[in-house]
Amino acid sequence: MPEEIEIDTDKLHEAIHEEVEKEGGELLRTIALTTALFAAFAAVASLLAGGTVNEALALKTEATQLQAQASDQWAYYQAKGIKAVVFEAQKGVLASADKPVPPETEKNVARYKDEQQEAKKKAEELEHARDEKGKEADELIHQHHYFAYSVAMLQVAIALGAVAALTRKRLAWLGSTALGLIGAGIFVWALLLH
Repeated sequence: MPEEIEIDTDKLHEAIHEEVEKEGGELLRTIALTTALFAAFAAVASLLAGGTVNEALALKTEATQLQAQASDQWAYYQAKGIKAVVFEAQKGVLASADKPVPPETEKNVARYKDEQQEAKKKAEELEHARDEKGKEADELIHQHHYFAYSVAMLQVAIALGAVAALTRKRLAWLGSTALGLIGAGIFVWALLLH
């Protein structure tokens, strides 16, 4: 039986480790780690950016519906006002002709004025609700912009991290890290806005 050849694996492992370190292995691992963290932040920021803009659009749609309902109430208000004026004119014509004014005419005038005031109140409430929805949507759009800025900064940081990995330049990695930290800071700021 032939004798087995022994290879000193400890020296081989040490030689491989030295070569990896010579070629920037530690830097590559660090670049990979920071780039992965920035990618995770970018994914969450992108998701939140999409969510906030979708919610803002839904609120803007609700505000538009409330505006349509308020417009309907204002039209109803005007119609009731016209009816009240018609009955008041009828009262005036009857009074000028020395004819008695039927009691229903007075009741109709009072009823239409009451209905007109109710329509006005309802229209103003709808407009207030519309304004609240619009304000809330504007705040979400504002927050969306911060998430979008965060995503942009993080994407540039990731791209610069790829350049740093390819060139093995520490300065490129430092630039990537700085941009990524700014992007992460904007992300946290956007979270605190809500």
